[in-house]
Amino acid sequence: MLIAHRIALDPTDKQPTYFARASGAWNWALAEWQRQYAARKEDPSLPQPYDAGLRRQLNSRKREQFPWMFDVTKCAAQEGIIDLGGAFRAFFEKRGRYPRSKKNLPGQLLRRQ
Repeated sequence: MLIAHRIALDPTDKQPTYFARASGAWNWALAEWQRQYAARKEDPSLPQPYDAGLRRQLNSRKREQFPWMFDVTKCAAQEGIIDLGGAFRAFFEKRGRYPRSKKNLPGQLLRRQ
């Protein structure tokens, strides 16, 4: 039996921005994975996208393209990409649905009423 817990977040004024920045690596990695996967369909000699490769790619680009990532913990970016790799593995093994982007994260935060 699977059990899930839903936890309500009551963020301060600054935390929604922090949460959105922390989820930015997931969104970037998802878009990059889709781009690499589409390119591989057209040219099978290209390598298959994988999470470790995307982490290396992000680390080489983030200083110039994503300087705001240094405002959040590095674990958020690393774990987000690792989790994305697991989500794609589950999808291809027919154990999960296709990964989706983390849209409008601050608006999706649950607030206690």
